[in-house]
Amino acid sequence: MVSGVMARLTSAALLATALSALPASASAETNGYTPEQVCGSGFGRVAGGTQPVTDHLGIVRGHVHLLHSVRTDQYCVVTIKSSFVGQLTPTRAALVRRGFFRSHSTFPDEGNFRYYAGPVKVQVKGGCFAFDGRIDNVPDNRRMAGVQIRAYGGSKGFDHCGGHREARRGSS
Repeated sequence: MVSGVMARLTSAALLATALSALPASASAETNGYTPEQVCGSGFGRVAGGTQPVTDHLGIVRGHVHLLHSVRTDQYCVVTIKSSFVGQLTPTRAALVRRGFFRSHSTFPDEGNFRYYAGPVKVQVKGGCFAFDGRIDNVPDNRRMAGVQIRAYGGSKGFDHCGGHREARRGSS
């Protein structure tokens, strides 16, 4: 009888230990931020400029958004989390400008953020660029083997070019 109780207690303790090692789950908290709020007045979404940020299982962890301001001729990128909302986790938003001879300039905002990364604002005249976003589940200094979630998203290539009027959705 005592050995059966001890076995169940040991099993329960092992289960609790194993569960505590699992990655942080997607937060039940919702993210109240929009790309337009983060980028600011005058920015509107570019057609094709909203891309999912997905992990290796295809689960959408957020979206990376590209916006443009006709007034300032600036582009803005922001990654907004839909998982791990309210938790300080590594999050990135970046614009990558194509250079000559495969040299590229990257303009990132990355760090441990609760709701979004960005805004990254860049004026691109006569050049082309890509944009990307990343969302992780745990800070770099707390990674353990087998529990890391890393989600990526963004444009497929350097298909957004400054100096050309972008097709836009929504406000100007």
